[in-house]
Amino acid sequence: MMTPKYKRVLLKLSGESLAGAEKHGIDFDTVLNYCKPIKTLNDMGVEVAIVVGGGNFWRGRSSGKMDRTRADHMGMLATVINALGVCDALEQLDMEVRVQTAIAMQQVAEPYIRNRAIRHLEKGRILVFGCGTGNPFFSTDTAAALRAAEIEADIILKATMVDGVYDCDPKTNPDAKKFDKVSFHEVLNHDLKVMDSTAAAICKDNNIPIIVFSLENPENIVAAVCGENVGTLVEQ
Repeated sequence: MMTPKYKRVLLKLSGESLAGAEKHGIDFDTVLNYCKPIKTLNDMGVEVAIVVGGGNFWRGRSSGKMDRTRADHMGMLATVINALGVCDALEQLDMEVRVQTAIAMQQVAEPYIRNRAIRHLEKGRILVFGCGTGNPFFSTDTAAALRAAEIEADIILKATMVDGVYDCDPKTNPDAKKFDKVSFHEVLNHDLKVMDSTAAAICKDNNIPIIVFSLENPENIVAAVCGENVGTLVEQ
């Protein structure tokens, strides 16, 4: 049986990953497939918090002439839809889950309170964070870095549609070089597409490593937490 290397992790799920082949909305079978390895981690005693994006419903930066603040608020609401969908899938797998949002909406979720969040984790509950940071102009990647620092997560698991960090876009350049390990200094200086620069700086300043890996095989979530060589490790 595999042994977890990390005790408390923050998993970042993009909105697009939840859409499956449809590329829009939520494909519930896809979400269930992502949640099964999360249950495995929970059964192993790993404390798991999740930050979800909202790009499968709305992208504020692509909203044209719309006011950026209002467009970002709409994106935050999209993340709540995804957070509730992930919560439902986890509960169907018999896990205790709490959704916390950075914008108060008590009828559907708890407000984000750091001490309460940590207490949920200590009791073995899965946490799903919605609404990003609660502020416009900040991405859900930045929210993942911020929440990871606040809850003192050991590592951020950035689950993507790409199998790691490359020196350029592997979709457009077949000669793109994949890194097994890269430093925050290199990420920031060479603008490598790991997270946005604000998120990367938060992780660098708080010494929070990141593993970037593909969700094509959802079991990579478990493998990453157990220290197997999947994707790219970003650290100091």
